[in-house]
Amino acid sequence: MAYPQVLPLRPPAFRFVPFVELRQTLPSRISIISPFVDQLMNFISRFRNSDGSEQDIEMTLREALANAIVHGNQQDSCKCVYIECRCTTDGEVSIMVRDEGRGFDPDLVVDPTTLQNRLLAKGRGIYLMKTLMDEVRFEQHGTVVFMRKASNSGQK
Repeated sequence: MAYPQVLPLRPPAFRFVPFVELRQTLPSRISIISPFVDQLMNFISRFRNSDGSEQDIEMTLREALANAIVHGNQQDSCKCVYIECRCTTDGEVSIMVRDEGRGFDPDLVVDPTTLQNRLLAKGRGIYLMKTLMDEVRFEQHGTVVFMRKASNSGQK
């Protein structure tokens, strides 16, 4: 006898999970990165199980903010960096960082793992972001970076 298969009403990608979102605008100053990251990581820790991945999120966030301030806004104190962080109750973290710069083409960024680029003093930030997060996208001509770390709650 065949048993009917029960299918969810929505695909798993569209499941509803309650979330909390934080939005912040920061001036383009390097000195603001550490205090802000400390506060945001405290916020994130309320929703995510401690498993070591919080260090990945922190490093990625520092890189994204530094890139936005230094490369995007050229450290122009008249420009701002905009951050949105969404934490779901099951531990997924999504972070969006937007700058007011001219943008860039992420496809033109050199691979820091190739032999000719390994000794360069810069160029590892995007590589780190892509390595440490589950999803990284550049939008609006590179002025927006979206990063996501999947839930670590163990629930499906």
